[in-house]
Amino acid sequence: MEAIILSSQQYTDLVNRLDLLGEKLEKKQKSPKDIFLDNQEFIQLMNISKRTAQTWRDSGIISYSQIGSKIYYRLSDVQKLLDKNYKEANSNKNSNQ
Repeated sequence: MEAIILSSQQYTDLVNRLDLLGEKLEKKQKSPKDIFLDNQEFIQLMNISKRTAQTWRDSGIISYSQIGSKIYYRLSDVQKLLDKNYKEANSNKNSNQ
């Protein structure tokens, strides 16, 4: 194996280029907001029935897109649904026991 010796300036330049490349790669990757789940994936993720998913759509509980007979959900909308229905644990109950 051949050893390569770099000056400190060359090393710094190389590290900066690698950092820049890493930043570009991160920007290219999809964020969770861009990820879509089909109906079957949504049902499995939430552990609900097809009928429950239909009821949630009909009542406006979850936003969705429909193309033909195919239903899609944004992962960010699923996260919003869970956040909206989040119940904070009451720490007072544990301290009184």
